[in-house]
Amino acid sequence: MEHQRLASVIKGEVVIIRHGHSVPGKSVSVHVCSCTEDNPGSGRGRLSESAYLKQGKSNKINGIKTTTYKVKLHVDPEFGIPGALVIKSQNKHKFFIESASLQAFNQTIHFNCNSWMYPFKKTKADRVFFSNTSYLPDQTPSGLMELRKSELKSLRGKRTGERKEWDRIYDYDCYNDLGNPDKGRKHTRPVLGGSVSHPYPRRLRTGRPPSNEDLFTESHSGKDSLDIYVPPDERFSPKKLSAFILNSFQATIHFLSPEEKSLFQQDFSSFHTFEETHRMFSSNRSHAVEEWVKGILKKGVPEDLYREVIHASKKNPLKFPLPQIIAENGMAWLDDEEFGRQMLAGINPTRIQCLEVFPPQDKNGVRSSIKRSHIEHNLGDLTVVEAMNQWRLFILDHHDYLMPYISRINTKGVCVYASRTLLFLRSDDTLKPIAIELSLTGSNDGNEINRVFVPSSQGTEAALWQLAKAHVATNDSVYHHLISHWLQTHAIVEPFIIATRRQLSEMHPIHRLLNPHFKDTMHINALARRILINSGGILEKILFSGEVSMKLSSELYKRWRFDEQGLPADLVKRGMALEDEDPNNPTGVQLLFEDYPYGADGLEIWTAIKTWVTEFCSIFYEDNNSVETDSELQAWWWEIQYVGHGDKCHKEWWYQMTTCSTLIETLTILIWIASAIHASVNFGQYAYAGYPPNRPTLCRKFIPKEGTFEYAEFLKDPDKYYLKMLPDTFEMSIGVALVEVLSWHTSDEVYLGQRPSEWTDNEEVRHKFEKFNGTLKEIEGKIMSRNGDPKLKNRWGPAKVPFNGLYPDTSNIASKVRITGKGIPNSISI
Repeated sequence: MEHQRLASVIKGEVVIIRHGHSVPGKSVSVHVCSCTEDNPGSGRGRLSESAYLKQGKSNKINGIKTTTYKVKLHVDPEFGIPGALVIKSQNKHKFFIESASLQAFNQTIHFNCNSWMYPFKKTKADRVFFSNTSYLPDQTPSGLMELRKSELKSLRGKRTGERKEWDRIYDYDCYNDLGNPDKGRKHTRPVLGGSVSHPYPRRLRTGRPPSNEDLFTESHSGKDSLDIYVPPDERFSPKKLSAFILNSFQATIHFLSPEEKSLFQQDFSSFHTFEETHRMFSSNRSHAVEEWVKGILKKGVPEDLYREVIHASKKNPLKFPLPQIIAENGMAWLDDEEFGRQMLAGINPTRIQCLEVFPPQDKNGVRSSIKRSHIEHNLGDLTVVEAMNQWRLFILDHHDYLMPYISRINTKGVCVYASRTLLFLRSDDTLKPIAIELSLTGSNDGNEINRVFVPSSQGTEAALWQLAKAHVATNDSVYHHLISHWLQTHAIVEPFIIATRRQLSEMHPIHRLLNPHFKDTMHINALARRILINSGGILEKILFSGEVSMKLSSELYKRWRFDEQGLPADLVKRGMALEDEDPNNPTGVQLLFEDYPYGADGLEIWTAIKTWVTEFCSIFYEDNNSVETDSELQAWWWEIQYVGHGDKCHKEWWYQMTTCSTLIETLTILIWIASAIHASVNFGQYAYAGYPPNRPTLCRKFIPKEGTFEYAEFLKDPDKYYLKMLPDTFEMSIGVALVEVLSWHTSDEVYLGQRPSEWTDNEEVRHKFEKFNGTLKEIEGKIMSRNGDPKLKNRWGPAKVPFNGLYPDTSNIASKVRITGKGIPNSISI
C-alpha cells in the first residue's frame, strides 16, 4: 500500500447493536494503532490518543436496533496508516459491536468486529480489532508485528481456571461434560476423546471444576440452563439469540399442546389413526403447556431476554405448515419409490452405496441371510451378477455398527433391529427396494437372528413389508441425527475453529477466508451439549439409542477420515461415482447415474467452492514454498492433526501441508462441510422428519411372528399396530418441535456467496468473490431446471417434494419465509 501523508485528524464511525438498556456512548474509548513503528526495530506501531464515542444516532433495520457513534482522533502528521483499532469499555453492561470504519488518506479503512464487548473492569484488557487488510506472517507491517503476536498469545490463554463470560480464550478439552454423575448413576456417561476406546474430536475448554462423584467428568453449573462459556466472538448476536429462543419456545408449545394429558400425567399413548397424526399441526394452543414451558424458559435465560421472548410470542404467534412429505398426498410416503428416493434426495443422502459383494457380509466375513431367490424376481431380466456388473444394486447398511449395541438398546420398551436394505436401480433411475434384512443378537450363543422381508403389494405380506421399512427408516433417522448431522459437521468442525483462532491471526488471509464459515458454530455446539446430546437430553429421550447415543457416535468417529470428506472422494468411496480422467471434468468423477440429486447438485457446488478457494489462495501464495514457510499456517495444521483431532494424529491419510494444491483441497473440504454438507442434512428436516411416521426415531414393537399374540393383534388392525410400534405421542411431539427449530433460517443468516461488502480491502479478492457469487446464481438456475425436468423423477418423487437441499439461495428467500428446505448458509449456525 502506497504511503501518503496523513491528515492530523482521523474521523470514524463505530456501529453498535443495542442490547437491553445498554447505551455505551462516552463510556467507550477508542485509539488507533498505526502500521508504522514508533521506533525502528521495535515491532510496535504508533498509538493515537484516546477519543470517546459520541453523537450516537439510533436506527432500526430489519428489526435490529443499532446506534452509530462518531469518533474523532488527532494524530501526528507522520502517524502512518491505521492498522488496528483498540477499544476500551468502562460501561457497566456488555454490548455488541458490529463494525467500525475510519476515514484516512482519503480512503475508508474497515473493521469487521461482530463481537460482544465487556467492561474493562472484568476483562482487564483492551479489545483489538485489525483492519480488513490481510497479510501473511512475513508480510506483516512492522508496526503490527508485536500486536499480531500478542493477540494470538492472549487468545491461547492459560490452561488453568474456569472461563468467565468475558474471557476471549480458546483451548481444547474432551467431551467430559455430557454426563452429570452428581445427579445419580443413570446420568454417568463416558468421557469422549483422549482414549483408544472412545476417540472423539475436541471441544472448547470451559474449565469448570470436576463433579463430586467423578473427577473425570466436568461439573454442571447450577445457574441458568443455557449459561455455558463461549468466547465473545463466537456468541450469537442479540437478535439471533432472541429469535432462537423464541422459536424454540413457540415450537414446543405448539407441538406439545395436543398432549397436555400425557405431559402432566405421564400417560404416554400412541396415535390410533393416521388422521390423528395430522392434528399435530393444528393451531391449538394449551394454556397449561404454555405455562409449563414458560417456567422452564424463565429458569434458563436472563430476565430481560425472557420478557422479550414472551412479548414477541404474544405479538407474533407462529403458524406451522404441514410438512411437505404429507402436504400434497398424505400417504405418498408409504410408496416404495418414495422410500428409495429419500436415500438419494432426502435428509440423509450420504449413506447409500453401491453393492460390491453379494450376499453382503460383515467385517468378519459373516454373510447376510439375503439369498438370490429373495431378489432375482425383482431385477427385471437380469441375474444378480449381471445387475452388479452394471452397477444397479445398492445397499443402505445399518448393520455392522449397530449389532454390538442391539442387546443393550433393546431394553425399557425399545425394539430395534440392525438392518440391511437392498435396492435395484431401474431404467428410469429410480430405486426400488427389493429386500430388507432385520437382525437381532441371539440370547444364548450370540449368533444373529435374521429375518428377510421382500416387497408385496397386498395382504398381510404388504403390511409386514411396511413394518420392515419403518424399522429401516428408524435406523436411518438415528444415524442421521448422531452421525451425518452432529458428528460429521458440528463436532468435526469445532477443532478447526479453535485452531484457527489460536494459530491464525485475524490478519491472516486464511483466517479471513474461513471466518464466515465458523459463524455461531461454537455457540450452537455449546447449547447442544447443554440440552441436546447430554445425559437426559432431547436426543436421549427421542432416539432409540438412548444413553448409548454419544458412545455410538464415538464408535463411528473411528471410521472418519478427513481426506474422504470432500464430495468427489466420498462419492467414489461409496461407489456412487467412478473416477474420470477427462481433463475437462473439474470434479474428476462421473456419477453412476444422472438422477442422484445430492450428487449432481453437490458436484456443482463443490466445483464452485474449489474454484473460489483456488483463486483466493493464488493471490496470497505464489508457490509451494510460500505455503511451507507460512509459520502460522503450519502451526494451525499441526494443531488440528495432533490436538483438535489428536485421537487420529498418527493416521497416514492426513495431508502434508507443503503444497498449494494440498492447502486448496483442505480448505475446500472444510468449507464444503461447514456450508453445503450441513445444509443438505439439516434444513430439509421439517419437510421429511416433521411427520414422524415417515422418519421415526425409535420403535416400541418388533415385527410380529406368526402364531403369537402380537401377530393376532397385527392381523386385527395393521394400521393401528403400525402406529403403536412408533414413538408415543410425547416423543413424537418433542421430535417434531426439534426438527422445526433446526429447519428454520434466521433473518441475519449469511449464505454461501455472501459477505459484507467491506469484508476485505483487497480489490482482486472482491472481484474473485463476485465471480463466485455469480457462479452460484448460475447453479441455482441449473437446479431449478433439473427440478422442472419430468424425466428426473428423483427430483420430486411421489410425495412431490422438490430437492432443494443444495440450492444456494443467494437472494435470501429462506430468511424471509422461515422454513423452505433450501439455502446454504456459510456456517453451521443452527
